[in-house]
Amino acid sequence: MNFLSFLLLCLLFVVSWPVALLALLLYPLMWLLLIPFRLLGLAVEGVVAFLGALVLLPARLLGYRG
Repeated sequence: MNFLSFLLLCLLFVVSWPVALLALLLYPLMWLLLIPFRLLGLAVEGVVAFLGALVLLPARLLGYRG
């Protein structure tokens, strides 16, 4: 968590401590549940980069260095 998240958590703790404790308990669970989507995003990003490089390959072979 970065500093802004920490400050928001402190503010939430002052306003409503049960909700803040629930957020602290659910944060690791949500992080674990989102791991497959992060991996899927990395895979899609890799495929898109590969396709872009494949499309631009003829231009690179002809000397374009943009």
